[in-house]
Amino acid sequence: MNKVFLIGNLTRDPELSETSGGVSVCHFAIAVNRSYTSSDGERQTDFFNVTAWRGLADTIARYVKKGSKVAVSGSVQIRNYEDNQGNRRTAVDVIAQDVEFLTTKSANGDDFYDAPSAPAQQAAPAPSNKRKPALESFDDDGDIPF
Repeated sequence: MNKVFLIGNLTRDPELSETSGGVSVCHFAIAVNRSYTSSDGERQTDFFNVTAWRGLADTIARYVKKGSKVAVSGSVQIRNYEDNQGNRRTAVDVIAQDVEFLTTKSANGDDFYDAPSAPAQQAAPAPSNKRKPALESFDDDGDIPF
């Protein structure tokens, strides 16, 4: 079984393109922190290249950007290629089957929470007109029904 689950932050904005056949493809990279620290106390980070296809590619390109936190499930694909100097290289890519957006939106719904979009001072939210239901008193006679 070839299945991978990753949670991390985009290291750059997603790049959406189309194949010559008109199929959408989106490339992005995520940084994933390891669950432990090194001997000098630093947390290690791994970087993964991710590819999404078709409708998922369009959705990712539309709704996430650099810094957004995502959960990716998919499979690992290893490919070999030759670089400009003629050296054989190996690349490991994640082919996304499902991506969940974990960054919450701001109150105005325009930008993601972690993106600065308004001045530091913001007006307090307007009070809600909905009334909370009043609690009813409960007369406990001490009997336990079991």
